[in-house]
Amino acid sequence: MDVAIFILVVLAFVTLSGALARMVRVPLPVLQIAIGAALAWPARGLHVEIDPELFLLVFIPPLLFGDAFSAPKRELIALRDPILDLAIGLVFFTIVGFGYALHWLVPSIPLVVAFALAAVLSPTDAVAVSSIVDRNVVPARLMHILEGESLLNDASGLVMFRFTVAAALTGSFSFAAASLSFLFAVAVGILAGIAALFIAAKSLQILGRITSTPAEAQVLVMVLLPFVAYLIAEHFGASGILAAVTAGLLTGYSGIVRHMAVSARIQTISLWSMLIFMFNGSLFILLGLQLPDIIRKVPPELTTRHWLFEPALTVLLLTLCLIALRYVWIWIGDMGAVLAARLGKRKAEPFGFRVRLAGSIAGVRGAVTLAGILSLPLTLQDGSPFPARDLVIFLAAGVIICSLAIASVALPTVARGLVEPGENPGAAEERRARVGAANAAIARIEGLAGDSNEGEAAEMKLAIAESVASIYRRRISLSDGADEARAEARESGRIEVELRLAGIEAERAELRAMLRRGDINDHTARKLFTEITFTEAILKGREPRD
Repeated sequence: MDVAIFILVVLAFVTLSGALARMVRVPLPVLQIAIGAALAWPARGLHVEIDPELFLLVFIPPLLFGDAFSAPKRELIALRDPILDLAIGLVFFTIVGFGYALHWLVPSIPLVVAFALAAVLSPTDAVAVSSIVDRNVVPARLMHILEGESLLNDASGLVMFRFTVAAALTGSFSFAAASLSFLFAVAVGILAGIAALFIAAKSLQILGRITSTPAEAQVLVMVLLPFVAYLIAEHFGASGILAAVTAGLLTGYSGIVRHMAVSARIQTISLWSMLIFMFNGSLFILLGLQLPDIIRKVPPELTTRHWLFEPALTVLLLTLCLIALRYVWIWIGDMGAVLAARLGKRKAEPFGFRVRLAGSIAGVRGAVTLAGILSLPLTLQDGSPFPARDLVIFLAAGVIICSLAIASVALPTVARGLVEPGENPGAAEERRARVGAANAAIARIEGLAGDSNEGEAAEMKLAIAESVASIYRRRISLSDGADEARAEARESGRIEVELRLAGIEAERAELRAMLRRGDINDHTARKLFTEITFTEAILKGREPRD
């Protein structure tokens, strides 16, 4: 019962935070962390012990799957070089640079443990970045790189974290063995994602052949997909995170959704939107719940003179070190890309100082870092305590909070003005797609109408075809016509939507009256209300906008 109440309380505050963030204009992750800390700060407040393995299994696969599924695949492929450069090269650069800096700043932390902390701090959280700053403010190219990096560096960072922890436990490290293990984890992780996608596709095919299969069964297959991918990879000692990302990236290309009923597709989209919001909010509230205990147990190594100043200063310096390392690596990659373009006699597109600075500040840390650092073992193989365990947990939590705070304050200012005013390339692409699709639809409708034989049926078909085609012609005018034609089409569309919405409201009122009178039962009412709701959503999505 206590666990159930705890889950309900967390979900209630996730809901509340979504509304409060709009009112107080505070980035949602920061607000949710503050709510979690406030809930746990009193001695009798909420407290929870996180099992890192369970934490990773429950939260990370669906979140990464959802991010990978919605990520723009074309842009990720086009930007694969800088993405891989950050997702793999920067991880190793961070481990070395940050590891030595940490060991120098806090000598009580053994070098191998410093490398472990650096590895677990290397994954970034693009979801937090998108909630801090408007996507229309950050250049699209930079945002796509950040998204792709965060999808892949979770896997590379955690794999290296495992190697460094194993080195701390055994007292030895083999670069050759670590490299082979890394390649194994990546290759098998990708194969596990593909295997899980194949299993899901076959399951949907089987369910589709069974008559009267409820749509909810097909939705459940899609919900289980990232968990199956994660568990298959973990079973073979590979990267479950990379498996979930692979499944998400390939779901759209695989055509798996063609095996789902239309109602199942609609339900899946709605359910995933809700799950991503719920899991993201719960993650940051759980992080906030850990803060009071972490702060109360400030390691004595950081409190030689001042109880609060020294730990805060150490965390700030380490966070700035991560930002600096990130900036240096982005600058190196930028200069390398410019040099390669010149050698290949291509046009160079360097980022520039402000974009590099924005990309460096945007490398905030999040849930994966928290889950990884909490999975540190309590003891070594000889039974002695794991060296500096409480200290590195404190520093990891501090860097997560500090990186979020710095990004919340600095990123909107640094990114302001980076995007040139004018039409959004994405909007222009959408407009061209709408026009092309509408022209294809008109051609198809006119072709079908022209195939009719003589008689009343043929005249009726022509009249209906002209009515349907007029809808597509108005859509073309809205997207690609002259200003006057657009204005006329917008006004015509507005009147049509207004009248149809008024009719829907009358339908809904009459159904309520019939339900109250007992003319229809709840089942019939629910079915008709659902149909009306979907129609209303489509119409409101079609409302013309200037």
